[in-house]
Amino acid sequence: MLLLLAMFALDAAAIRIIDDAGRSVILEQPARRIISLAPHLTELLFAAGAGGQVVGTVEYSDYPRAAQAIARIGDSAQLDLERILALKPDLVVVWQNGNAQRQLEKLLHLGIPVYYNETHRLTDIARAIDQLGRLAGTEAVAHPAARAFLGRAAELRARYAGRPPVTVFFQIWEQPLLTVNGEHLISDVISLCGGQNVFAGLKPLTPEVSAEAVLAADPEAIVGVTAEAGQPEDVSRWKPWPRLRAVARGNLFTLGSDTISRNTPRILEGARELCERLAAARVRRN
Repeated sequence: MLLLLAMFALDAAAIRIIDDAGRSVILEQPARRIISLAPHLTELLFAAGAGGQVVGTVEYSDYPRAAQAIARIGDSAQLDLERILALKPDLVVVWQNGNAQRQLEKLLHLGIPVYYNETHRLTDIARAIDQLGRLAGTEAVAHPAARAFLGRAAELRARYAGRPPVTVFFQIWEQPLLTVNGEHLISDVISLCGGQNVFAGLKPLTPEVSAEAVLAADPEAIVGVTAEAGQPEDVSRWKPWPRLRAVARGNLFTLGSDTISRNTPRILEGARELCERLAAARVRRN
């Protein structure tokens, strides 16, 4: 009887999470050795107060600064499974659409608990921080961080979302020419700023489009990303089409990819900058 009661108590104390793939993640106790398989997941773990429990991560996990000292176990395309096993993780955090599925299946077969993350809305970032905090036992940090993120996002939405809409083509890559659809997190940021994604209706998350399609859409603003400050604007390719409204009105904008393209709390820095750029585009209508 005592053994049965102890088993029930252990089961009741287990941590249970439904991840973004709809899978049940169950830990008997908070994770103490975590491996992150994407740079933004490393950043989310730090935001959740669990940075000190991350024992392995992938290339380009460079924020915050402490993340740069964590052991590397490959990159998003190629993982060192032997290295992962040697680190003896009790939780692996993966990007659902950003890691090689074949290798992820091997991890699942090894019996290591895996948490899948995929964010499409800003609220998903807060949920991820909260869930990672629960899995790591750092709720005291994660809960306030998640609430603070939602509060900052709500402030921006209240300030900008109701303003006259600005049609936007968001260029995430030049060759091939790639954009985002309405399910992409960046599209949610565009909406927060009172913008309208001209390719929201396309099916792929990051669809390839033609220059002709952009010209036909005639967006009021064209926004691109650059990896480093001071790099040439990758949206300058549109300058030879002066009849484009975005070109005619001087609404070719470039944002830093580290803020607008990472699914972390820092995306609100990129969101604020985008909102300010779209506000400037409204002024140029006069």
